[in-house]
Amino acid sequence: MLYNYRTVYEYGCQEIEIKRSKFIGHAKPVMSEEEAIDFIQSIKEKHKNATHNVYAYILGDRDEIQRYSDDGEPSGTAGVPVLNVIKSEGLKNTAVVVTRYFGGILLGASGLIRAYVKGAKLGIEAAKIVEKILFKSLYVTIDYTILGTVQNDLLKNNFIIKNIDYTDKVILNVYVPFVDKEKFVKYIVDLTNSRSVVKEGGDIYLYKKDDKYLE
Repeated sequence: MLYNYRTVYEYGCQEIEIKRSKFIGHAKPVMSEEEAIDFIQSIKEKHKNATHNVYAYILGDRDEIQRYSDDGEPSGTAGVPVLNVIKSEGLKNTAVVVTRYFGGILLGASGLIRAYVKGAKLGIEAAKIVEKILFKSLYVTIDYTILGTVQNDLLKNNFIIKNIDYTDKVILNVYVPFVDKEKFVKYIVDLTNSRSVVKEGGDIYLYKKDDKYLE
């Protein structure tokens, strides 16, 4: 299991015209080969009148699965360039399709490569590159008397307070990077002088973009 990696956040689509041919870049996060194939088929169905639907995808913790297709374009001018864009961005679990509607002007091998690279980059840009980070949801139970101290210190140290429940005690639901959960427990024990109880919740991935977290 990867604790963090670069990927895209959501489906994105953007188009560009190059010498009268229209290139449409599509990108989407995928977690399995079946999901990648379904995504590619959906684009092909939507653009079934297109001249080409070139695709590439990378899957796995170690990029074990890498597939691409030129979809009728000259070998090496389409699928590989799209795959290389995904690699150059350091993305995992990402599928990209570049749709082409031929405009009547031949681009040549180098022109095709540049066009498909541009289309792939536009699709990825529209899908938003993010860092996907594994967090542990922790529940910190404390007395009301130390709530202000604990809450302020958590915020000062950039911990994510997801929720606060007010019962006979105060329960703070805090998202902590998975790799730091043991250090966090020690930190809370020290901060509260052992006047706290920490319980583990589930694991959750958050997406970080420009120093902001998205779920």
